[in-house]
Amino acid sequence: MKATGIVRRIDDLGRVVIPKEIRRTMRIREGDPLEIYTDREGEVIFKKYSPIGELSLFAGQYAETLHRVGDLSIVICDRDAVIACAGVPRRDYAEKQISPELEAIAESRNFYESSGDGNPVPVTREGGVFTVSCAMPIISGGDLVGCVASVVDPSADNRNRTPREVESKLILTAAGFLGRQMEG
Repeated sequence: MKATGIVRRIDDLGRVVIPKEIRRTMRIREGDPLEIYTDREGEVIFKKYSPIGELSLFAGQYAETLHRVGDLSIVICDRDAVIACAGVPRRDYAEKQISPELEAIAESRNFYESSGDGNPVPVTREGGVFTVSCAMPIISGGDLVGCVASVVDPSADNRNRTPREVESKLILTAAGFLGRQMEG
């Protein structure tokens, strides 16, 4: 744990303000859920809560199935990072922060399909070889919880790729299915 040197008092309603600098650094937005932990030494720890992170094992299995059945490279993200992937190098994508462009796609709450106009959407902030082919935000109970994306290596020979219509339908179905799993 890292000390920040910032001290805040609890108000009469039991609230404490998390400083703007920390919220910005940790990418905590208004309305984001935080999980609260305590330990025996009296520490209180706030951790960003990822509802879809609870399904990470299931999401990983689902990504693997989409990869095998549809011959697609898949990433499944929460609002901040890749939580599951298949068909891409795990060390390069798993648990990495998503790119601002992919975050904007998720925030739009609309299906995205690459137009091939020369403006590729990177998957993570670090870039990487793979770019987003199509993506659909995961909505659960009206809340944005993440995104499912099919990704491609633009330099690879993609002749054997799944046809675009099938790819789009698989991604739309995956996002809807994961959203419903979180509601149940």
